[in-house]
Amino acid sequence: MIAGLYRPGTSPVHRARAGTKLAALLGLGTLLFVIADPWLAAAALVLTLAAHGLARIPAPVALAQIRPALWILAILFAVQAWLVGLDAALLLVLRFAALILAAALVTLTTRTAELVAVIEWALSPLGRLGVDVAKVGLAISLAIRFIPAVAAIVEEVREAQRARGQDRSMIALAVPVIIRLLKMADEIAEAIDARS
Repeated sequence: MIAGLYRPGTSPVHRARAGTKLAALLGLGTLLFVIADPWLAAAALVLTLAAHGLARIPAPVALAQIRPALWILAILFAVQAWLVGLDAALLLVLRFAALILAAALVTLTTRTAELVAVIEWALSPLGRLGVDVAKVGLAISLAIRFIPAVAAIVEEVREAQRARGQDRSMIALAVPVIIRLLKMADEIAEAIDARS
């Protein structure tokens, strides 16, 4: 069984309904891209970090959620600073950082089944148009559950490569990771086919 990102807790953020959290995330995302002031975006980032504290998510766990995106944010900052200016670059990076951390907070404090149930409910009107809402829910559930699984596989392979002295070779890391991910995908596909 692939573990999800959910971390059990009794905080007010954990107790909030999944639909409320998703609506708040949607509202924050919309607000972040409407505002044009870096100070307001920075305030949104601070509030998001405060919400992590309210949810009693340890700082290392919160930072681990954004660590994979740091190099992308650095590239975005550099390109925006070069093309548009420092203010625009700072605004863009603050927006994305706040949004990534807010989305991470939702997945850390909400069970995957609850998230999928809310998304399926929201998409249920599309069922009349021929959209298979259950398949969309399954795809979202698998995507959420694959995130920590992929991170765990990469870390296991990286540790094995370090033990062999190959920790600097991207090929030595990428090939086993890809093979293990394909094998895991096949196993999950077979399990889904077996359950129809």
